[in-house]
Amino acid sequence: MGGWIGGLAEWVEGDTGFLSVAFTWKLNEAFDRALFLKAQGLKVRAGGPALFLKSSKHRLEDVAEVGTDYPDAIWRHNPNATMASRGCPVGCWFCIVPKMEGKEFKLLDNFPVRPILCDNNLSALPAKYQDFIIERYKAEEIPLLDANSGFEPMTFTEEVYRRWEAINRGPWRFAYDETKERPQVLRVMRMLKDVNQKKKRVYVLIGNEPFEACMGRILETIENGCEPHVQPFIPLNSLYREPQARHDWTVQKLKDVARWANSWMWRRFKFDEYDRTIKKEVEVYDEKQGLFTFA
Repeated sequence: MGGWIGGLAEWVEGDTGFLSVAFTWKLNEAFDRALFLKAQGLKVRAGGPALFLKSSKHRLEDVAEVGTDYPDAIWRHNPNATMASRGCPVGCWFCIVPKMEGKEFKLLDNFPVRPILCDNNLSALPAKYQDFIIERYKAEEIPLLDANSGFEPMTFTEEVYRRWEAINRGPWRFAYDETKERPQVLRVMRMLKDVNQKKKRVYVLIGNEPFEACMGRILETIENGCEPHVQPFIPLNSLYREPQARHDWTVQKLKDVARWANSWMWRRFKFDEYDRTIKKEVEVYDEKQGLFTFA
């Protein structure tokens, strides 16, 4: 399975250099690459979520044509990645998707079939379209190795599970972002109780609620036989990949909880016993999952 490049894709076609910027904290790096491309005598076109999100003008706009729509740009971030739909009807306040792609689905029925499927909300898609996607994978004999963005607990039913179980060879991914989602998340966890723990990956957002509520969601994830992937809250338009402390959190505590959880230290001891001085964990980018972890 191919790897994710980390949020900034660059390629050249003819006399034009293209930049696709996934994260706002990659904008300064994108500016440097744009200068390099222009120095080669190329035109520069830039697009991606980071440029949609930036609320104020960024210097990249001075050296590149911004707002470019490039079909299947996700392929440039990972050659094994694809999308069969755009948009999401949920409308989470911390998510870019409804803002950028809308709250109504756009179905891409001519999508290229590849092993990593990155649709924003597979379980909320019309049942017939879910079946269509699955039949495309079966017909082309391409394995689904990762439903990367996961399933939505509100719409992940037994029917959805049985449907995707036929082709999903990767982990079952879903999110536990807010305490109000608890009934739906616990229902999904019960549904997957017989699945191996390593095949159940739960995105747990922290920092958006007080510490006790966030830690409660992490512990419930573990207690129900799933693996948490903790993601500290970062504002959508941040130019630096630095968590934002809200409620009773500090930036350091956000980092400590993420390191404790994402390096699987929860298997050995409770967070109360965590001591960051014992071992220096190094943050790494997992190219297979497209996630930041710790080693």
